[in-house]
Amino acid sequence: VQLQAFGGGLVQAGGSLRLSCAASGGTFNSYAMGWFRQAPGKEREFVAAVTWNGMSTYYADSVKGRFTISRDNAKNTGYLQMNSLKPEDTAVYYCAAGKTPRLSRWSSDYGYWGQGTLVTVSS
Repeated sequence: VQLQAFGGGLVQAGGSLRLSCAASGGTFNSYAMGWFRQAPGKEREFVAAVTWNGMSTYYADSVKGRFTISRDNAKNTGYLQMNSLKPEDTAVYYCAAGKTPRLSRWSSDYGYWGQGTLVTVSS
């Protein structure tokens, strides 16, 4: 499956963005989906995950209550709604898919990755 993330941009602190992850070339609804991010000079970190059917979600503590992960299998698309953005949320955001049966924060559980989309939050 091929993934393409888009929707990043420049936003002021306190603002919102919605990232999308379009999937093609596979059976999207058979994969769990995750979002990860990598800030300049830092390692890639887990942001959020959702099961194949969208029924269960899991968030990093740093984004809990501000970000919402979801998916629309009919459209082969996943989403990350980001509210109350902070400068420390600035990073390249990646979507990923994997046939893990569990909600996972480990990048090794995801075999497919999008190219990343840059989110910049100004103070």
